[in-house]
Amino acid sequence: MTIEAGQPLAGQPTSARQAGPKRPLGGLGRAALGRAGRAALLATDRPPVPDALEPLVQAHRRHHPQADLGLLGRAYRLAEASHRGQKRKSGEPYITHPLAVTMILAQLGAGTTTLVASLLHDTVEDTELTLDQVSEGFGPEVAYLVDGVTKLEKVDFGAAAEAETFRKMLVATGDDVRVMVVKLADRLHNMRTIRHMKPASQVRIAKVTRDVLIPLAERLGIQVLKAELEDIVFATLHPEEYARARALVAGHEAEPDALLAPFARTLARQLAETGVAAEVTVRPRHLVSLHRVLLKRAAARGRDGRPQGAQPADFGRLLVVVEENADCYAVLGELHTCWTPLPGEFKDFVAAPKFNLYQSLHTAVALDGGAVVEVLVRTRRMHEVAETGVVALGDPKQPGAAAVGGGPSAAGASGAGAGAGSDELDRTDPARPGWLSRLLEWQQETPDPDAFWSALTADLAGDREITVVTETGETLQLRAGASCVDAAYLLGEETGHRCIGARVNGRLTALSTVLQDGDLLAVLTENGPRAAEPSGPAPEWLAHARTPAARLAIERWLAGHPTRLPVVRTGPSAGQPAPPAHRVAERGTAPVAVEGRPGAPVRLARCCTPVPPDEVSGFPIRGGAVAVHRTGCPAGERMRAAGRGVLEIHWQPGGTPASGYRVTLRAEALNRPRLLADLTAAISGEGVGIVSAEVEPPQELRVRHTYTVELPEPAVLPAVMRAMLRVSGVYDVSRPHAPEGGGAVRAPARAPESARAREAGNKDDPPAPGVRPSWGMHGRSAALTGHTSPSATRGPEG
Repeated sequence: MTIEAGQPLAGQPTSARQAGPKRPLGGLGRAALGRAGRAALLATDRPPVPDALEPLVQAHRRHHPQADLGLLGRAYRLAEASHRGQKRKSGEPYITHPLAVTMILAQLGAGTTTLVASLLHDTVEDTELTLDQVSEGFGPEVAYLVDGVTKLEKVDFGAAAEAETFRKMLVATGDDVRVMVVKLADRLHNMRTIRHMKPASQVRIAKVTRDVLIPLAERLGIQVLKAELEDIVFATLHPEEYARARALVAGHEAEPDALLAPFARTLARQLAETGVAAEVTVRPRHLVSLHRVLLKRAAARGRDGRPQGAQPADFGRLLVVVEENADCYAVLGELHTCWTPLPGEFKDFVAAPKFNLYQSLHTAVALDGGAVVEVLVRTRRMHEVAETGVVALGDPKQPGAAAVGGGPSAAGASGAGAGAGSDELDRTDPARPGWLSRLLEWQQETPDPDAFWSALTADLAGDREITVVTETGETLQLRAGASCVDAAYLLGEETGHRCIGARVNGRLTALSTVLQDGDLLAVLTENGPRAAEPSGPAPEWLAHARTPAARLAIERWLAGHPTRLPVVRTGPSAGQPAPPAHRVAERGTAPVAVEGRPGAPVRLARCCTPVPPDEVSGFPIRGGAVAVHRTGCPAGERMRAAGRGVLEIHWQPGGTPASGYRVTLRAEALNRPRLLADLTAAISGEGVGIVSAEVEPPQELRVRHTYTVELPEPAVLPAVMRAMLRVSGVYDVSRPHAPEGGGAVRAPARAPESARAREAGNKDDPPAPGVRPSWGMHGRSAALTGHTSPSATRGPEG
């Protein structure tokens, strides 16, 4: 909707809020006497404001009947005197610009303080008037707003002046959202007169408006201002497409409306019959909105295989305005009962408002002829806020304003919607929205103007935000397309640095997973004392980070922690003796005794790495040797099925192979930096030597480490497995080829065994096609819960 002088905005209060019927003089109260006194003053020959302000005063009184007009008059006189002699590029006196900006704000319903600041917003920047003089004449509140929109000098900041000016405005907006409201109105009037600029300047200003100002207007919910800015930018940057869209609209308006208007009348009659008081109107689309619809039509193929053209229903939507929230759902019920609703087109922004306070019910129904009509349903208060956003909530610093969400006012005492502190909007802090808080946080960490500008435009590029709820009940507001990495850093930089994984809707998932609106999220962090340095992010996280705060935190960490190659230790370091509890047995004693074959060579199978007190079976192999497999090992079962005789064997107390007991252990973990180093350190810390280590490529940020270790004695094995499980990120430790029924919980299915693992087995054993699913120590991860399950103490054999 174009805002023009003297034209009230749709859905805004009009003369209905002005004085009611006259009463006898003796019955006038104090407020009525005040109004009568002001009316008498206006009737005198000395008007309180200059004639140039009369249209502005009329627009302002529609929203604020008791406004201080004398303050407006003083501000205008000072602005006119300060700008006297200055001209705009159009040749008009410069005072026409602050007057037009103030008229835009008056039509939006801004308070008197905002209008005074708007009249003076260019005086400090372009005239000899100082900020101290503004503060002395109109108070520190007006001076703060004027200072917030005053540009920084290029002489002082050079090419960085524009970026630093926006940084300054954002910081000021964090304390008073009206700073950005004044700036948006200022940009709207400048865009209306952009034709007087040079072509290069037109393109530059239009791009900045597109990339920064329009997204800010969207986030503040000022839709009427955003729509006009979009159309002017569209005409400036894409004149041919703009002309085609304009011609389509002109052709549609020249023909009688045979679809939307008749359907609006039918719906109004239907609602009247059911007793729902509603106002049904046709809401035309602005040109950019129509252009987007046409692009979708062109991309979709019709039944004949050709791109679809514009349909009559594409030029507008039906708007239904009711009185109460319950009436919204009553209208929805009638729509879906009398016409066919389209699946997937219903959106409830009444129960779940958008981040910019927008509330409405959206639906689409198919009419008898097959045409699809979109319908919006909202209350009058919702419509007011949907059109003008935070402006409809009033001046946030008004002392008599109703609170919204415990923050600034919902509306000033004299503003529209006064006393609405308990309505459906009382769930948001309009002066410090979540998106603005995030901008203010990361801009402090971005001193470089170019980096700040790039991050600002990237952050504002998202068309919408999503809401994610943590398993602890915390609500996170993220831009659409954000990943688990972004959510982790939104919870705090320390949480992000310690993040090792995520659980979305109850399932472990990769940190790169893109979150959807309404997801239930748990960020998994490494254990250990908070004072210890966290593992930190991997460089790959930058590819998954979508928010500037996350990217800046990751880049800062990586800059301070250059990549270090993990150091693999294969036993106790020099000067570090093995734990005293570990008694190293004499080497070279036969580990098992074979019934009926005394002195036969014994080979412990490398596929299942049996260790006392595992249940084992012996099979004769070439050369008279005996292969020892754990009971239930697939390789041993295949030898049994092939007819190899099973020999009775038992472990010999104190027996130890010449090369020691070698055991293969497999750790399932969430991938993170220095995981290999931490696992090898945990194994070596138990006095165990590492014979070999294999790390498989990560799959969705999950990784599998396989170690072959040499035990000083068999009793050390449970302690080694528990030490590995305590490493941050490790959620399961298992021994491949565990026996049937052994182990507490079955781990997820494993990938086929690698060639290296197959070669490690006995050469005489039949080749195995793959590795069976492993059996872990227990089902719950000590790394994620902070404690070890009692089943862990029983060892892998239960």
